[in-house]
Amino acid sequence: MATLEVRRAAKHFDDGRGRRRVPAPVEFTAASGRTTALWGPSGSGKSTLLNLLAGILVPDEGTVVFQDANGDTLDVSCGSERQRVHFRRRHLGFIFQFFNLVPTLTVAENVILPLELNRLAGRSGALARLETLGLAHCADRFPETLSGGEQQRVAIARALAHEPAVVLADEPTGNLDGDNAETVTELLWRETALAQCALVIATHNQRIADRADEVIALA
Repeated sequence: MATLEVRRAAKHFDDGRGRRRVPAPVEFTAASGRTTALWGPSGSGKSTLLNLLAGILVPDEGTVVFQDANGDTLDVSCGSERQRVHFRRRHLGFIFQFFNLVPTLTVAENVILPLELNRLAGRSGALARLETLGLAHCADRFPETLSGGEQQRVAIARALAHEPAVVLADEPTGNLDGDNAETVTELLWRETALAQCALVIATHNQRIADRADEVIALA
């Protein structure tokens, strides 16, 4: 079982009135097959915490430690830039509010991009996920020709293509209408459960947070 352990990791920012700690102190462990919701209003530090988990930001205090299924560990909070880049590419999948698909690549090319970056096999399995997500007919189309809900489903397929240990999702339904948001939420839970990876989702939506195995409330 892979885990991503957070112990009071935070950044310090000067907001003009003094130094501010973001986010407030939290401790939790994201684990394979479980979902963790980072729930709170805008400005509570959800995205900052996701960036700390990913090693995009280095904490000014606290730790973030990853352990893979073989028991090998990496202290993300003090690893080298090279180690953190490898960690992100190999062990993390990302889903963003605004999809972040490459506009010059087809749907199929977007999905297999993580495999190419990691020089991994498994293209047939990655592309097969398009069918399970109802997107097989879109494989040769470009992102701009898809609806918002379809683009986010492509993003789910891309995030899982290289079989990551952890998927980090930053407000994945924030740019979708109600029906599409519900569909994407259902698919995200289903696909990450089937992949047996950890899901950490940042959201301000109480209904989405309530679906998680653990809710980390940020203020």
